[in-house]
Order: sequence, then C-alpha cells, then structure tokens
Amino acid sequence: MTTSPNATTSLNAVRRRRELAEVAEGTVDLLVVGGGVTGAGVALDAASRGLAVCLVEAHDLAFGTSRWSSKLVHGGLRYLAQGEVSLAYESAVERGILMTRTAPHLVRPLPQLVPLHGKAHDPVVMAGLRAGDVLRRLARTPSRVLPRPRHVPAAEALALVPGLDPHDLRGGLLAYDGQLVDDARLVVALARTAAGFGARIITRARVTALDGRTAHVTDVLTGESLTIRARAIVNATGVWAGNLVDVQLRPSRGSHLVLAAETMGITHTALTVPVPGTRNRFGLVLPQRDGRVYVGLTDEPVEGPVPDVPAVPESDVDFLLDMASSVLRRTLTRDDVLGAFAGLRPLLDTGGGPSADLSRRHAVLTSDGVTTVVGGKLTTYRRMAADAVDATGLTRAPSRTKSLPLVGSGIATGPAELVARYGTEATKVAEIGEVAWAVRHEGALDADDVLDRRTRTGLVPKDRKAREAVVRQGVEAELAALSA
Repeated sequence: MTTSPNATTSLNAVRRRRELAEVAEGTVDLLVVGGGVTGAGVALDAASRGLAVCLVEAHDLAFGTSRWSSKLVHGGLRYLAQGEVSLAYESAVERGILMTRTAPHLVRPLPQLVPLHGKAHDPVVMAGLRAGDVLRRLARTPSRVLPRPRHVPAAEALALVPGLDPHDLRGGLLAYDGQLVDDARLVVALARTAAGFGARIITRARVTALDGRTAHVTDVLTGESLTIRARAIVNATGVWAGNLVDVQLRPSRGSHLVLAAETMGITHTALTVPVPGTRNRFGLVLPQRDGRVYVGLTDEPVEGPVPDVPAVPESDVDFLLDMASSVLRRTLTRDDVLGAFAGLRPLLDTGGGPSADLSRRHAVLTSDGVTTVVGGKLTTYRRMAADAVDATGLTRAPSRTKSLPLVGSGIATGPAELVARYGTEATKVAEIGEVAWAVRHEGALDADDVLDRRTRTGLVPKDRKAREAVVRQGVEAELAALSA
C-alpha cells in the first residue's frame, strides 16, 4: 500500500469511510494505535519519511490525556530541580522547535510570575530560573521569543497580577515559558499534517487485539469487524497501553480547575505558586485567551481500571483552591469554580516512591513486532515519535519533523481570535464557521467532537449546555451534506 505526499489535509466522514475500506484490503507499512499527541506525532513522522501509515483511534483525536494538559510547552525547569539535566535540555530544545519552526501559530510566550511574600527563598528560585535560561540559550531559542528572567518590585508585580495579595509582598520573579492556545488543536494539526503526507487517520476504530503484525479492529460506528495488517505496529495509547501489550504503568492524575479571570484579578501573566510544605513543587495559575484561568496541578497516583474520562476528586478541588488562594487578595471558594478536568500521565513503573518522583522520560519498548511508547510529556512528543519510528526499523531515512511546519503555520490574516487558533486557515474558517470547518476538514463526527475537542466549550458545563443544541444541529446538517 503506497503513501501519497500530495494528499489533502482535510479529514472528514467521507475520507474516513474510504480509507477504512482501503486499509482492510492491503498491508500498510506502519499501523499507529492511538490518536493523542504521541500517536499523531508518530503518524506524521513516519508518513513524512515516505512510509504508508494508518492511525486508528477508538474515540476521537485528542480524546485522552492529550486534551487534559496544562496547555504548556515548557522548558523542563522541574527536571533541572530533580537533576535530570538531559531531560530538561530535551524539553528546552523541543519547546524552541514548536515556538519557532513547526507551530508558532499555536504556541506563544507566557509571562509567569513567582510572587515573593515574606521570607520566600527567592535566591534559590532565581538560580533555577537562570539555569532554565541557560538551557534556552543552549537550545537556541531567541530572547525575543522567550525573554530572560528578572526580578520585579512589588509595584510591578501588582501591575502584572492585580489580584495578588499585597500584604508582605516584596516583589516577584518574572520568567517566560511556552503556552499552547489549545492542546487538542495541536493534536488535530499533527493528524491533518500527517494526512497531507498520505497517512490514513481513522477515528472511531477500536483495536481489540494485536496478533503479531495484525490488528483486530472494530468500527465503532457500524459495529463491523476488520483486520489491518502492517509491517510494524506502534502502540501509542498512553495510559491504556497495557490493554494491548504487557507493560507496567503507574498512572498519575493531574487535575485542573477552570475559573473566571476577572474574579481572581488575573490578566495576562500566569502565577507560579510554591506549594506550602514542599520542595521544588509549584502550583500554576494560567490565564487563557477566553477570559478563563486554569488552576493546577496535582500529581496523585491512580489505582484500578483506567477510565475514559477521569474525574476530579473533591480533595483535588480543595487543594487547588487553597494553593491559589495562598497568594491572592481574596479566598477562592467552590462557587468560583466554573469547571474542572483531569488527565492521567502514562508513567512507566520504575519502582516505589510517590508518582510525583517518577521520571517523565519516555520509554520505547519493542516486542513481537509491536513498539510501545510510554512516559514523556506533551512538549517532547516529537522526539518520542521519532524514537518510536526509528525503533520499528522500517526506514533508514532520518526524521524530518524538526523543520516541518504544521497546518496553519505561517503569516496569517483574519479575525484575531480565529488566527490565534487556526493560523493561516482563519479566513477560511470565518467564511463557513467553526462547526462546518470541524466537520469538513478536522474529522469531527458528532457534536461532542466539536464542543470538547475542536473548540473547548465543554470545559465549562454551563457553556456547553448553552451551545449543545445549536452545535448538534450544525454537525448533523454538515454530515448530511457530505453524504449527499
């Protein structure tokens, strides 16, 4: 089965049906199982090297952990504190690639303030920030993209974050990191770029078993069974990897709350908040373009079966509200919470100790024709994908993705809000609307795909309820038009 480097990047129900029939009749070079950031990254890496690729996903693109991140593309400062210098450097390099080459339309500089109240250990924290800046320079990310860290006086700290508690505030440490407009949108961009190189991206196709180089698949939409044969298989299902192969994982839950920026006194600067009673652990208060703020992040082990959509326990809500309130003028309460979400990190089980201490380094494991990639972080997805494709032994061609722009990258015009999320495609999106664009070009197959992953309306239940009927009607009309 051949690949087409001139294929369209549009994903939709018609293409899905056609390509599902095609892969059932032949053998692909590489079958990728899992449509998160790692799986989509693997599909792009392999297809851009000239391999015939098929990606299958049981639900929708970015259905799992990839849509539940902090939306940060970070330089690995935490890894430095843990002594994992090579991992921190890898993160800094990959951050620079995303911000300057492959997805500058989706990743922007985010100012982050560490408030200094009372006897905060600012020399220690500043030393860490400066070490992170050394990594930025080594990664060759320009200071015009990510400015150098600096100390700011109390007056400037309050100007940056009006909601800060002014009592005993001595100032702050200001640094910069990368922020994704939307993690799910990065996954969609990766999948569509891969499709442009001929990769077959098929959602609602559940792999029930892997048998050597054969996958047994169920079409979730019709219930029909099929077999997909491949020269190699990559298992990129994250925390669900153990359902297909023998791998020991220790999932860790990362919870976030969604609040309104105006109620917190947050503008465009994020807060990095030292967690009381801990060393080298910080909470995050992250402003978004839509006037919301994400407050995170927990790191708690999860036992038992892995759910499709993790719940945020009450203990995490209390912890996050207390953490954010510790540096703000007003105490946050549950009435301030507009929504909540949690993702599960697919950490490799390397022994005892709390999940927060487990390495975020990725692992590529190969057995019986199946290559499984686990661990890692969203920031380093590209490196993970390249390593996984290399491990299959299918090609000696080097990875090209370091300098391969994703769809939407480039000089863009159009409505500012759409440019921020769609880049160069903003004008076309404005012409037909986001719902129609999602169905015709981004593979959305129902209203949930649009509400929860093509847009992030679903992060706030009240917003979701207000839009659901209109979006559902629009999706049904678009699907009917495609099938006509």
